[in-house]
Amino acid sequence: MYNQEQIKAVIPHRDPFLFVDEITYLDPLKKAIGKLFVRESFDFFRGHFPQKPVMPGVLIVESLAQVGAFLLLLDEKYKGKIAYFTGIKNTKIRRQVNPNDTLILEVELTKLRSNFGFGHAFAYVGDDLVVEAEFSFAVQ
Repeated sequence: MYNQEQIKAVIPHRDPFLFVDEITYLDPLKKAIGKLFVRESFDFFRGHFPQKPVMPGVLIVESLAQVGAFLLLLDEKYKGKIAYFTGIKNTKIRRQVNPNDTLILEVELTKLRSNFGFGHAFAYVGDDLVVEAEFSFAVQ
């Protein structure tokens, strides 16, 4: 539905800190699903951990946040703004993510009031739930 160049036209993230390759589903201001192809070439694998590379859980949460930012900032009301985390809670990391995995990133906005909101996020590899989290954000 949206490729990485189209995603970069909406959110401010850039390499090496852009963690969404495509958006495959979008229900405006409600839900989005994206993908990240976890490549061996990602720089963080050099140090986390060289003998057994694992994607840091916080970067999986960041990937989810970027899908959420795309979902929000695509709307005309929020276009050109930046969404910032104000809270992350009930986060569970259930499985490792390794090079060559494909992360499916699902984000749902559950409450949106002007420039503040809440949501739920889930990351999967195949059918396996990898990360789940609740989050809040502010838009500036």
